[in-house]
Amino acid sequence: MTASGMGGVPCPTSVRHKLTAHHQRVPSWHSWFPWKEKISRQSLSKDFFAGITGAIVVLPQGVAFAAIAGLPPEYGLYTAMIPVIVAALFGSSHHLVSGPTTPISLLVFSTLATMAPAGSSDYVSLALTLAFLAGLFQIALALAKLGLLVNFVSHSVVVGFTAGAAVLIASSQLKHLFGLHFEHDPWFVRNLMRLIGELPNTNIHAMAIGLITLSTVIALRWLAPTWPNMLLGMLVGSLTVWLTGLDSVAMVSPIPATLPPPSMPDLSPATLKQLAPGGLAIALMGLIEAVSIARSIGLHSGQKINGNREFLGQGLANLIGSFFSSYPSSGSFTRSGINFRSGAQTPMAAIFAAVCLTIIVLTMAPLAQYLPIASMAGVILVVAYQLIDFQTIRVIIRSGITEVSVFLVTVLATLSLELEFAIFVGVLLSLVIFLHRTAAPVVLSRVPDPQSAWRSFVTDPDLPECPQLKIIRIDGPLYFGSVAHIEEMIHRETSDGQRQPNLLIVCSGINYIDLPGIDMLLRIAVTYKMKDGSMFFFGVKDQVCEMFQRFGYVNIIGQNHIFESKMEAVQNIVTRFLNKQTCQQCNRKVFLECSELGNAQNLNNDRQDGDQK
Repeated sequence: MTASGMGGVPCPTSVRHKLTAHHQRVPSWHSWFPWKEKISRQSLSKDFFAGITGAIVVLPQGVAFAAIAGLPPEYGLYTAMIPVIVAALFGSSHHLVSGPTTPISLLVFSTLATMAPAGSSDYVSLALTLAFLAGLFQIALALAKLGLLVNFVSHSVVVGFTAGAAVLIASSQLKHLFGLHFEHDPWFVRNLMRLIGELPNTNIHAMAIGLITLSTVIALRWLAPTWPNMLLGMLVGSLTVWLTGLDSVAMVSPIPATLPPPSMPDLSPATLKQLAPGGLAIALMGLIEAVSIARSIGLHSGQKINGNREFLGQGLANLIGSFFSSYPSSGSFTRSGINFRSGAQTPMAAIFAAVCLTIIVLTMAPLAQYLPIASMAGVILVVAYQLIDFQTIRVIIRSGITEVSVFLVTVLATLSLELEFAIFVGVLLSLVIFLHRTAAPVVLSRVPDPQSAWRSFVTDPDLPECPQLKIIRIDGPLYFGSVAHIEEMIHRETSDGQRQPNLLIVCSGINYIDLPGIDMLLRIAVTYKMKDGSMFFFGVKDQVCEMFQRFGYVNIIGQNHIFESKMEAVQNIVTRFLNKQTCQQCNRKVFLECSELGNAQNLNNDRQDGDQK
């Protein structure tokens, strides 16, 4: 690199120009709905049939998820209407289908179980307020352009949480499968002990209906995987009760055949303060769930997902849905996968699914009163089992102690703590591990390889080093969390008893540097300068280069100490900065320039001898 007139480092490209161009790219209104150009008669036909399939699938799921959330069954169906349309319109995925989901439903129940009786009007009001808060948090994250935050949550945390949630769901539904009646305890162990204590009071008829439903769903999953197995399983359970005339089996409450009625969340400061931790946990879990599903399907469809758009879509779905009797929603892996496999082309498929579900509810909702609660429990047990990703768990077990620890801690936290705090524990653990990994960048000692034509730098302790120049490479960010580790490693690499007076740092592996990183390099540079040596750099990237300029680092270290390439760095250092007398006495010849320097010196000596003669 050559010096610039402003006293800074002339980077290969202008970073400020890139930043200015970025801020000038304001998205147009047309970019909000790019998928509308894909709409055609053929795509609408495919989207319509995919929507019908989605409506049939979500019908039993909505009722089941509402039961998990402790809400009347109609609220699960309401949540599969308005929020689905809003998320489809404002999200970025063409195939993601939002609505009620198992983890979110369980989080709602865990948050509200101690605040109001499940199913009561106060409980419903709190659930709608949770949706409002979750949407507010998600929109705030979208406006702050923090869509990439979900990438920092370890996959082991998500798998661990869903596995723990599956166990909690199963334990909460076993009492309905056995026809037992006792108050649910939010603590897993106590609830399990109550279940064991109540087993002698098992309703044999209810258990039989539940097991028949469960067996039907499992059999259909194997024999006819494309059929709506949960819907047919509940239908078999209902027909069994009707044909046998059993009157000791509890039935689901009737579902009103109405559109989602307008509602008003409780926006009092006391309620918002009380629900804020749960709302934040639901917002984070909903975003992780939705973005993960959208990206997973995007890998198969070839679509690139915009994380911030998904944040905004999910946030608006929850916020608007809270005013139309919807509790918190997120992306559904089951319904999104079915939507994609059914041939959906655009978000219109999700909109058609919501409209078809509305028509079904208006015409067939009264039939829900013939649905046995034990059948619902059997279906929910299947849903809970599907939540456990056994294949990924096996991969986590083989991946090492770190991922296993994250997984186990998240599972145990899910079973022993309130679910919103279990998510925070998992997220915090992920961040700690991430910071631990980035706080320990690799610092390698490098030497020229004599077997390479251009003396490429390699790490080999058996190869000779230049007695005047130490070369190290740093791979990782230089920020406040890694400064102490890097400084210690540099000190260790340069204090081997034969300390070279000069240091060359290969910067091609440094993608980011902050002020503490700049200060650390400055301290090292001053140390070398005080001992009549110098510190040099090459391969400095644009972002690091801009930080050098911003903090005036070059004025202190010297503009002629920063180079663009290895060749330029070695040529300048060897010919201009190394002690020539030491070079004459050195027989290592680690650089190509060493031989050239020696030949030039020998030629100069010959000329002096000739002049004397």
